[in-house]
Amino acid sequence: MSLNIAINLLPRQSTKACILGMGTETPEHSIAQKDAALVAQELGLSVRWRDALPALYRKSGVQRRGSVLLGPEDQALSQRQSFYRPSCEAELFGPTTSERMKIFAEHAGPLLERACTKAIKGSGIAESSITHLVTVSCTGFFAPGVDIALIQSLGLDSNVQRTHVGFMGCHGALNAIRTAKAIVEADPTAIVLVGAIELCSLHQQYTDDAQQLVANALFADGAASLVIGSPREDSEPVEQIVAYSDAVESTNWTIVSTFSKWIPNTTGMMSWTIGNHGFRMSLDPQVPAVIEGNLEIELKTWLNNQGLEISDIGAWAIHPGGPRIIQATGNALGLAQELLQPSQAVLANFGNMSSPTVLFILERLATEKTDASSCVLLAFGPGLCIEAVLLRSKSEF
Repeated sequence: MSLNIAINLLPRQSTKACILGMGTETPEHSIAQKDAALVAQELGLSVRWRDALPALYRKSGVQRRGSVLLGPEDQALSQRQSFYRPSCEAELFGPTTSERMKIFAEHAGPLLERACTKAIKGSGIAESSITHLVTVSCTGFFAPGVDIALIQSLGLDSNVQRTHVGFMGCHGALNAIRTAKAIVEADPTAIVLVGAIELCSLHQQYTDDAQQLVANALFADGAASLVIGSPREDSEPVEQIVAYSDAVESTNWTIVSTFSKWIPNTTGMMSWTIGNHGFRMSLDPQVPAVIEGNLEIELKTWLNNQGLEISDIGAWAIHPGGPRIIQATGNALGLAQELLQPSQAVLANFGNMSSPTVLFILERLATEKTDASSCVLLAFGPGLCIEAVLLRSKSEF
């Protein structure tokens, strides 16, 4: 055997992908859920649903939500937003999709920029050293898009390699993490900026459809970002590190494995479609039952392949599609209530922001300085699909 062939057969040391920094951002203004119900009562509802709406909003698990459409809280409720006008014969279904996309193009870039700035500062990495950019959104489209806006506003290198995860719903950020992991493992010098931006409040529906009204009660606006790369000692040269005076200590998580599963015969249970008056969410009431019936065996098999049991996972970032979905996940996996609390708290304080939401939960876990050695990010999306990411503490390696 030649020397070259022998060298090629030697096992290569695997490159680990780590979360080096994270950041989240919400719009400047938010609204209490009881006030959101009052606003929604003026938007094309029958008398029956007008009367039922306050109770539906109370049961959503949401207490406050942010929206780019809102003005300051010291204004009268009737003056806090003008985009959604009371239903009338000339405007039965609210603003057109074109009008909604104009708002998205105006606000998505700046909101995501602020989240990315926090993540970059937390990582201590220079903006010019970012090699790849992965953006996520399912609530708006325009081109050139938020990726180009970020290159300009953040001062990224114009050669940064771009990927967009579009229209994958609430688990889109997990698909982006999988993409970033693959990039870093293929090239230890790569530094990937992940940015998820959703302006769900642009898709309020004027309708009596119960599934649409549930969506109206849950969804909100938000942005989140991660910087993903190899551990410092394994990768970037010294000149790529910036000593920000306000930098947050880099995060403690290594991305170990990702999981994806489409559940057969569920395609009609969750959908996200483009209409003439915004995007329409369909969420079958049986989704929690489907989760309870399928989740345990799928996650158990995946985690067993990593040498873990479900009970070994010390922290969970479960996407809060709603209070029933959080509880169904807990029931399926036998999780203690305290493991569900971070997801419930994010739902209460921010609403369901679609793809960025699991990263808000991960940030909450980091803020609480959990001593868990492992964490699972978990979300569900149109399909019905399960997506998950396994994180392990860097000290475990």
